[in-house]
Amino acid sequence: MRAELITTQLSNGLSIHLKEIHTAPLISSWMWYRVGSRYELPGLTGLSHWVEHMQFKGTPSYPAGKLDRLIEREGGTWNAFTYLDWTTFYETMPKEKIELAFSLEADRMVNSRFDRKEVEAERTVIISEREGSENEPLFKLGEAVQKAAFRHHPYRNEVLGEKTDLYRIQRKDLITHYKAYYSPGNALLTVAGDFDASRLMKNIHKKFDPLPAHRIQKPSVKCEPLLKKEKHVAVRGPGGTTYIQIAYRAPAGSDPDFMPYSVVDSLLAGPAGLNMFGGGSISNKTSRLYKALVEKDLAVSLGGGFQATVDPFLYIITITVNPRQSPETVLAAFDQEIDRVLEQAISQKEVDRAIKQARALFAYGSESITNQAFWLGYAEMFAQYDWFISYLDRLAAVTPGDTLAVSQKYLRKNTRVVGFYLPDSGGPRL
Repeated sequence: MRAELITTQLSNGLSIHLKEIHTAPLISSWMWYRVGSRYELPGLTGLSHWVEHMQFKGTPSYPAGKLDRLIEREGGTWNAFTYLDWTTFYETMPKEKIELAFSLEADRMVNSRFDRKEVEAERTVIISEREGSENEPLFKLGEAVQKAAFRHHPYRNEVLGEKTDLYRIQRKDLITHYKAYYSPGNALLTVAGDFDASRLMKNIHKKFDPLPAHRIQKPSVKCEPLLKKEKHVAVRGPGGTTYIQIAYRAPAGSDPDFMPYSVVDSLLAGPAGLNMFGGGSISNKTSRLYKALVEKDLAVSLGGGFQATVDPFLYIITITVNPRQSPETVLAAFDQEIDRVLEQAISQKEVDRAIKQARALFAYGSESITNQAFWLGYAEMFAQYDWFISYLDRLAAVTPGDTLAVSQKYLRKNTRVVGFYLPDSGGPRL
């Protein structure tokens, strides 16, 4: 796999990662920018997500509305995502049409229009998106838990941004953010698919060499220390279902603890996929918490997971409470199971099963050309591509002793946040 990866950097700072995959006549191209909600200042949350939206409003060469028609006419698909640490745009096209993707990305990197009317129209769209999310119990609960877990670090903020900020942000703020971060020196182009690398590089040079370079100045972000005392938060809202979220601090994606922690997650709540773009799922019915909570009719369902991030983020387990049970009873049973993990090393048999499940899910999330291009860039956002290359070997090396050490380090009551979503309509009270 290493031999297949070709890396280079243009004189303006744009990094290039290429991987030839000749299994289908397709090419997937992803443009990654090292900017997300982590780089936003107080009062300006949601800027990165809003700028992402504006990238679909066109340029003088590609007016709004023309972009969709061009991609669709050529048989391609495209989309974009904004997260904590990064923003990415992708196009998957028939191989002979990939030049269009390069033209679009090179153009909107420097020529995106921030028409005043479009900015205000998008303000309405994003606020509506935010208000729609606020009607979702798990969004409300997750936001409350996230804010309780971080006092200062920008990971406390939802990618959508605070509603007050979305009303306050002006067109000039969007343009300033765009000019600060959307440039070759802060970007990585990853391409996977059916191409000849030498020929493709000539096309890339043609499209991206003329783009100007400029210095990137990012705000200093300090990692936040662990909580010293357990926090409980309660959120009320519509619906008839009670939820519990337990959030422990998780290591950064590049931390050696990340791999044994992912095995602990698989063992406790079932394997969670790292590919945010998609890639299948595996039943969690063999997990410890499923047996302790769902099979004993304390919970209707549960799930866990965490993402690879630049700084330590959160490992969150979400429990849908059985309506015949109280949140306190469910949390007590949850804690009993966590105590068992902390007191005794997980058996080799359980570790082997958890590793097997995590391996399978990793494979599901790596099989398509689009997913391969995703991984070329995603791993670079918090580590290096070697992180992806060595993933399975490092996973197989995890021992029961590793899982015990990581559990005792991170799964501590005094450093966690417990959140409760309590329905307005006659649900339980704490």
